[in-house]
Amino acid sequence: MAPEISNVSMFFLVFFVLIPVSLSYFYALGLSKSIFWSSFRGVTQLFLIGYVLTYLFSLEPLTGISIMLTVMIVVAALHASKKGQGIPFVRSITFLVIVLIEIFVLVMWLGFDMISFQPDQVIPMSGMVIGNSMVAIGLALERMKSEFKEGKGKIIAALALGAKPEQASKILVRKIVKASMIPNVDGLKTIGLVQLPGMMTGLILGGVAPIEAIRYQIVISLSIFASVSLSAMLVTVIFYRFFFNKNQQMIQMKES
Repeated sequence: MAPEISNVSMFFLVFFVLIPVSLSYFYALGLSKSIFWSSFRGVTQLFLIGYVLTYLFSLEPLTGISIMLTVMIVVAALHASKKGQGIPFVRSITFLVIVLIEIFVLVMWLGFDMISFQPDQVIPMSGMVIGNSMVAIGLALERMKSEFKEGKGKIIAALALGAKPEQASKILVRKIVKASMIPNVDGLKTIGLVQLPGMMTGLILGGVAPIEAIRYQIVISLSIFASVSLSAMLVTVIFYRFFFNKNQQMIQMKES
């Protein structure tokens, strides 16, 4: 079992914050305020969510899980959709994609008896899936706007030669999906060699046997990989169509 971390020990974590702040000041990066604010906000949010989870874990499983998953998905959708500002229906479609991904993963977990339908299992694992899906969607949206802006000339030329929007966008769509998946592909290649993943480390510190901890880590790692792949693919396939009008002409997205 891991020893309990005292409040005094927690206080000295401030030195971990002072390192990037010092580097920012030394190199005149202008990030000192952002680093302090982000650190304070992150710590505060974690403590608050600790109390919230303690309460939710005491409720009926369906109630506690439903409340927390709803909050997670809404926040994730709002955050990810910011990368796609100017694209029609970006928030609602992003929300729907994350919901579908979470339902798919949860059905797989419960259907194959990988976890139990209990808040202390479903909420932490779903949080990792939703969080990684959020990042993948954000990357895909950001990359999509960039690729369509830079490749506008080639797409218009292809359309002028008689190509349909899906044909003119095919190469860009591939690049966008690939770019969104690369971080997770690279992560899987080095998992267990370069780093011991968070879930596995937490379970081992909690006293779980390493082999059992590895089983849970494999479940969550492959679940995340699948959710990231599906998220990137779905948002790209859905949203690239909004870059064309009904007359199959390319349009310029408004920045908002």
